[in-house]
Amino acid sequence: MSRVGKSPIAVPAGVTITVSEDNVVTVKGPKGELHQAVDQDMKIVQEGTELLVQRPTDQKRHKALHGLYRALVNNMVVGVTTGYKIEQELVGVGYRATNVGNTLDLVLGFSHHYVFELPQEIKVTTTAEKGKNPTIILESNDKQLIGQVAAKIRSLRAPEPYKGKGVKFVGEVLRRKAGKSASKK
Repeated sequence: MSRVGKSPIAVPAGVTITVSEDNVVTVKGPKGELHQAVDQDMKIVQEGTELLVQRPTDQKRHKALHGLYRALVNNMVVGVTTGYKIEQELVGVGYRATNVGNTLDLVLGFSHHYVFELPQEIKVTTTAEKGKNPTIILESNDKQLIGQVAAKIRSLRAPEPYKGKGVKFVGEVLRRKAGKSASKK
């Protein structure tokens, strides 16, 4: 049983949280402002420096929404205070990544380039050091959006299990396969 919904959300100094009449939570902080529509059954109560998400009954649906909306609001609070950062690396000969503003240009071994126009909420930087794989660094205050964009970039050339070539997250451990020559012995 998950107890995520029961734990309070700590609201740091400099963060203001408002809940409108139609249950839209707005979180403002030093790194920006985020909005999230919350189900009408859930109640959001602020007590001092803590925020609580309360459910009306113990129905299965209400229990699921309780933990979901508590996690979403907590991600918003963390996003406007510290923000989120995802690093991806391109493993493969000739793989490159460059950016101009919020436009990302990827060369992933195909006959064409992939050109991405990223949302304004995401800041992208690329690095290409000699002897190291090119990296893409995404920064944003919206955890859902940055995760979705990172997954889309990874899906263009997912790492394959034999040589590990493709777009992978920094620190991601890939399950590797032995290959054809290993089975002949």
